[in-house]
Amino acid sequence: MDAFQKKLDHLIQEALREDIGPGDHSTLCCIDPAEKGRAVLKVKQEGVLAGVQVAEAVLKFKEPDSSITFLMQDGADMKPGDIAFEVVALEHTILQCERLLLNCMQRMSGIATLTRNYANKLKGYHTRLLDTRKTTPNFRLLEKEAVRIGGGVNHRFGLYDMIMLKDNHIDYAGGIEKAIQKAYDYVQGNQLRIQIEIETRSLEDVKRVMATGKGKVFRVMLDNFTPAQISEALQIIDGNFETEASGGINLDTIESYAATGVDFVSVGGLIHQAQSLDLSLKAAI
Repeated sequence: MDAFQKKLDHLIQEALREDIGPGDHSTLCCIDPAEKGRAVLKVKQEGVLAGVQVAEAVLKFKEPDSSITFLMQDGADMKPGDIAFEVVALEHTILQCERLLLNCMQRMSGIATLTRNYANKLKGYHTRLLDTRKTTPNFRLLEKEAVRIGGGVNHRFGLYDMIMLKDNHIDYAGGIEKAIQKAYDYVQGNQLRIQIEIETRSLEDVKRVMATGKGKVFRVMLDNFTPAQISEALQIIDGNFETEASGGINLDTIESYAATGVDFVSVGGLIHQAQSLDLSLKAAI
């Protein structure tokens, strides 16, 4: 079992436990536990479909012998009236998994749709789109998967898979130079295979990273820089580090940042500003 599947199974287990609790009395009171049923996933809103593989995992977790026939795949453009898949399973399974399945797919489809809108703005540019850690606690796994489905690139997953020295780290550490050196010594001393990114808040900060960060830092974040300032910073960096623009970038401004030639733009709003899309799971009698 790969790491993603292991994390997904844990998420599903906890979510079903939260929802079903000591028993799904609405189903137990009127549905024969031996009855098999069919259901279809109906699309009710235009966007990018995301989460069909998660839906299968939810159903298979509850009932390994259930079956799902895909009519659409993750990343497909969808419109009202489309049928994404058909399920055959115990009616108890369908009814107990319905809400979790829909909650995941509706949220993921909203994120994938917004991400696609951003990614489309970057067509023809060198710049790639990153997400952030501005995610829903315990749902990051699927929010970041939705970004990937929508055409974005996942930034670090958590605090453990990259060192990212932000403003507070730098201030607490005593400045850019000290923060970089301490981070580098920590990585080397603990034999970690992780990279170091550092945030800069001004062109002066960029110059200080250039003076002390070569061979230690792999990416420089240019936080709340204007496109004109990004262009100046890129001239100073001169290809010595990967570059990331961040802070207040939206659909109206992202192209102006991409036009500078910056390597990445990160947009927290891909996740925290996305609106869930309308889907439904209906019995097929």
